[in-house]
This record gives sequence, structure tokens and C-alpha cells, in this order.
Amino acid sequence: MPRRVAIVCGEASGDILGADLIQALKNYWPDAQFEGIGGPRMIEQGFESHFPMDRLSVMGLVEPLKRLPELLSIRRNIISRYTSEPPDIFIGIDSPDFTLKIELALKQAGVKTAHYVSPSVWAWRKGRIKLIKRAADLMLTLLPFEADFYKEHQMPVCFVGHPLAYQLTERPKEEARAALNVDESKRWLALMPGSRGNEVDMMGRLYCEVALQLQRDGEIDGVLIPASSPERRAQINEILSCYGELDATVFDGRSHDVMSASDAVLLTSGTTALEAMLLNRPMVVAYKTSRLGYAILSRIVDTPFIALPNLIAGREVVSELIQHDASEERLYQEILACLSKAPDDSFSEMAQQLRQGGGSKAAEALVALCNP
Repeated sequence: MPRRVAIVCGEASGDILGADLIQALKNYWPDAQFEGIGGPRMIEQGFESHFPMDRLSVMGLVEPLKRLPELLSIRRNIISRYTSEPPDIFIGIDSPDFTLKIELALKQAGVKTAHYVSPSVWAWRKGRIKLIKRAADLMLTLLPFEADFYKEHQMPVCFVGHPLAYQLTERPKEEARAALNVDESKRWLALMPGSRGNEVDMMGRLYCEVALQLQRDGEIDGVLIPASSPERRAQINEILSCYGELDATVFDGRSHDVMSASDAVLLTSGTTALEAMLLNRPMVVAYKTSRLGYAILSRIVDTPFIALPNLIAGREVVSELIQHDASEERLYQEILACLSKAPDDSFSEMAQQLRQGGGSKAAEALVALCNP
């Protein structure tokens, strides 16, 4: 009998991971049937999706509540389908609020289960580890410190590496500047205020103030800013209208080109810090939120760092300035120091550490789980 592999993912990033995983599993199980919920990349690999993946792609606080009846109905359907006709293995990719409950029900029914992409349980709501251990037979993590956390809690885990480590490598600055058609002789600072409206609103003006002072002092010639969407571009342009003296160029997307073309990057904490590390660009990481938001986060987040390069290294390899520390003066001084830094060898070492095999390593671990 051919193997039946059930997979559920709810985001475009999970669809990429799922397609890579299916391709790798075919090397072990060429006749396997792959089904569940997935996106176009997985479907291209012969995956049968019982529901459109975008029905699970909800963000924010209000939208999930509006869609809750539909989401619960889909989850009940998946659980019923795979308890009555059990697959050889069920894999939940990310979307932990949706997939972990499916994994729990199926594991209790005797199905082998795995979860691909760890929730941020190592940083906050650490009590969730109890549910994860009950729900999944195996955790597949993208980052090494995540695997260390699960090992400490006696949870079977396999660190498979991060897909971005294969997609991004250091690029000559001159080549990136030519691609963007910006002056190769100037000193450029990349500003990455964030991809969400509230982030751009909170960080955009602060970054422009710092950049304008650096430009006035002759430390930089101007700034390059990627906009993640038309809405963010309009928002950034509105902010820049208050800083007419600042030499700024805004791009639609092209964040990787912008970072590669820059002498340093000032960014809001998130995956962008990992991307800047893989591109081997000097950076300063900042983060601010409302007073209430910070009061809540500071009480529930338990981690020594917020920047992914620092979390991977286990020490501060990039400057990170949070809330009150993210002042104009501090950011100015840190960017000034950043502009004079030589490339950090640790960035290349960490990038290599993240190239663990991805889907190939995940497939090997999953096959071993099914064939103990």
C-alpha cells in the first residue's frame, strides 16, 4: 500500500516549506499520496487540497473572530476525516493555533504527528510546551536555539535549517546599486521601518529624524527605503513629506536589493534582521511599541534578545535598542559605529549553520518517525 501523508498549512511561507518537503519525501516514498490543506506550490507537487489554503490565512484580532465558525468547521472536518481514515503521518506546518489541536486529536487516535516550524514558545507562553508535547511526536525547527529549547524539555526535535539561508547570500554592493540605479559613490543607509502600518507609524519618523541628522553631519549621503506594499509606500511618502531635506529613494519591494546596496541597515526587529545577516550587512535593530503594549510584552516575553542574529549566536553580535533605549541619540551613535564596522565573520558562520538541508533533513526525520 502506498503511504498516505496528510499535511495542513495555512500560509504562503508554509506552502513553500510543504512543497519542498513533499519533493524530498518522494525520494523515500515515490508512490505516496499527499493530501490535506495546502497552496499552489504543494498542489504542483501532486498534493490534493481538501480546502483552499487561503481560508486559513487570517491575521489580526478581529478577522479570526469573524471567521471562527468556518475555521472550527474545517478543523472538525480534518479531524473526522483522518480519524476515520488514518494517514501514515500527519504534519502541521506553522499556524499552531489551528494545527496543534488537529495534531493532538490525531495523536490520541494513534496517528503519528509532527509539527514543522516552532511557535515562539521559547520566548513567551512557555506553558504551551505541555500541549506541544502531547500533540506532536516530533518538532521540526528552523533555528538552532529552538531545538535547544525542546531538548531541554525532553521533546523529540530535529533542527532542519532555515529556507532563507539558501535563498539569500552576500551580494556585491556595486552590483545591487547598479540594479537599483542609485549613485555608486554615495554612502547609503537603508531604513526598514516594518511591513505593518503601526510599525511604520511608530518607527518611520524616528528613523527619518536619525537619518536626517546623519546626513546633515555628512555621515551618510541619503537613505534607501523599500515599501512592502502600496499602502506602506503611501504611508512612507507621507512621512517623508515632513523631511524634504532628506535625500530618500523609496522602492516598491526590493528589500534585499536595498539592503545589499547599503552601507548599513536600520531596521525594526523581525525576520528582516535575519535577512540582513544572511546578506552580511551591518545593522542596528530597534523596536518600539505603545506604553501599554510594552508593559504587557515586557512581562510575558522571556528571552535575552529580540534580534534573530543575537538569538542564534547566543550573544550580542548586533546592537538592539528597545523602547526607551531606541532614542534618536542612541540610534545615531549606534549607526555611526555600524558605518565604520568591518564585515562580521560571525554572520557567515551563522548563515552556514542555518544550511542544514531543509526539506531533505525534515523528510529523513519523518521517515525515521514512521519506521522506528
